[in-house]
Amino acid sequence: MKKILIAMLIACVIIPATSNAQLQKGNILVGGDIANLNFTLGGGGFFQGTLDPKLAWFIRDNLALGGMLNFGIATGSGAGTSTSYGVGALGRYYFSDPDLQLLKHGRFFAEGNVGVQGVSLSGGSNTTGLGIGVGPGYAYFITPNVGLETLLKYNGIVGFGSQAYNSNLNLNVGFQIYLPGNKVKNIVNDNQ
Repeated sequence: MKKILIAMLIACVIIPATSNAQLQKGNILVGGDIANLNFTLGGGGFFQGTLDPKLAWFIRDNLALGGMLNFGIATGSGAGTSTSYGVGALGRYYFSDPDLQLLKHGRFFAEGNVGVQGVSLSGGSNTTGLGIGVGPGYAYFITPNVGLETLLKYNGIVGFGSQAYNSNLNLNVGFQIYLPGNKVKNIVNDNQ
């Protein structure tokens, strides 16, 4: 019993001390977001969902740069099918001001992306071109290396096709894993 109490005391001291370690220079962010998840049951049967996988590297504390993919589909009987797709660069900044911390193990962040994106409708209407997204989010770290997050993001596409402009506002729910950069390097070096 005494060993368990000592272990719990050590964990209580170590976990808060490492709660910001996942946002340090050299670490890697891997994960994704789900948006617009909608299932209609009954007459009509409609499905809609968007998946945004992400990979970023912290170039300095609290600032990560990387890339993201986008794939979305909306389909329903009699309504046709709409697909969205994209690839682009991603930037994310985590705010470290203690006055902005809502919960002890959480952080607000701002995310932006730019790349090539498109939306195609089964009726022939489409937009393909420059995709831009920006929005605020909140990450809650359920462990020192795993974060659950929500992100309110504006996405717009300016380009070519039957529609010159397409935009939407999404509320995303995400799951990110923060890998310590030195451990990833050691794994890569061990496998070479």
